[in-house]
Amino acid sequence: MRMDDAQVRSISTGLSQKGVRDHNARLLLSLIQRHGAMPASDLAKLAGLSPPTVSSILRRLEAEGLVERGDPVRGKVGKPSIPIGLAADGTFAFGLKIGRRSAELILIDFHGASRVERQIAYATPEPETIFSFVQDGTFSIVDSLPADLAGRICGVGVATPFEMWSRPENRTGADPAFARWWDIDLRATLGELTGLPVSLMNDATAACQAEHTYGRGRAYRDYAYFFVGAFVGGGIVLNNAVYEGRQGNAGALGSLRSIGPNGESMQLVDMASIHQLEQRLREVDLDTRQLWTDPDSWQQLSRYVDPWLGQTAQELAKAALSTCSVIDFEAILIDGAFPEPIRDALVDRVRRYVSTQDTRGLIPPLIASGSIGRKARAIGAATRPIAAQFMLQTALSAGDDAD
Repeated sequence: MRMDDAQVRSISTGLSQKGVRDHNARLLLSLIQRHGAMPASDLAKLAGLSPPTVSSILRRLEAEGLVERGDPVRGKVGKPSIPIGLAADGTFAFGLKIGRRSAELILIDFHGASRVERQIAYATPEPETIFSFVQDGTFSIVDSLPADLAGRICGVGVATPFEMWSRPENRTGADPAFARWWDIDLRATLGELTGLPVSLMNDATAACQAEHTYGRGRAYRDYAYFFVGAFVGGGIVLNNAVYEGRQGNAGALGSLRSIGPNGESMQLVDMASIHQLEQRLREVDLDTRQLWTDPDSWQQLSRYVDPWLGQTAQELAKAALSTCSVIDFEAILIDGAFPEPIRDALVDRVRRYVSTQDTRGLIPPLIASGSIGRKARAIGAATRPIAAQFMLQTALSAGDDAD
């Protein structure tokens, strides 16, 4: 169902379509997002701006509904300080993850919190299925919002695997089931369907962006990030910014070299992806869709999950050290499209394997778990339109397949 003209106008004429053009205003919004709510005096020090300038900008942003005052904080002496934070309803963005096993549509607010979610699973991502899902989902979500909030939706961010038309396990080129994606202009098609600006990101880079914006990644300055989905991918953070690379494919960690069971040269994507677990289940005629639709199934399938965890942990441990041999990362963060207990078990095993590896010439990194989980790619995609219109562009320049 295509949105009618009134619905498109309710989105495209709102405040958040105009964004913030002033550099100093973007700077203040970025600092608040990074450090949390704080008094204007602290903001002025962090920004290197005069208190009167900061106060003037904050008044304007408050009038536009982008920031809000918190409860006064009383100290021992002097006037109570009033923290200024982002207004949750200040702006919204859609995040769309298109994967090889499932698609997710999410609406996040200015705090990065999910307001509404939609999900579908499939064997093959047919374009018509995806576009119908997006159209119906955005239509119903916009229709459920008050008009003033619908007018604050600033865009659609899309996270999709690099070269969607191919499959990592298919070494001969494009897979016929995916080949129809070859000549589809996602930005133009989704822009027409939604009436919103559309931005594209690699799916694993988007997951890394979500972790760095809203998750545990904020505690680290430089780190590599692995996201284990249907196919493993990754991202890189340098100097507190997600590094996307010249062609948007930096952090293609799934392409790291590995050694197969018979000594053959393979890639990490062949050895440490949920795809390998799916193969184990197919061999015993078990439905693989439960991995994507039923989190409890991971515990029920422990007979097959445990050996997969062991192999995946060994491969990630080797990949982590290989990555650190190029850049001296302080940490390696690991997340994925699986339940939290599975992630924690995987991270614990990676730590143990790293401790047994030959680390001559290396400073072993901290191995830590990510904190966003399955929704990381959709949330990360949604950060792109918000950042483009309201934040300083800190990305060092759009990594790898993740599903």
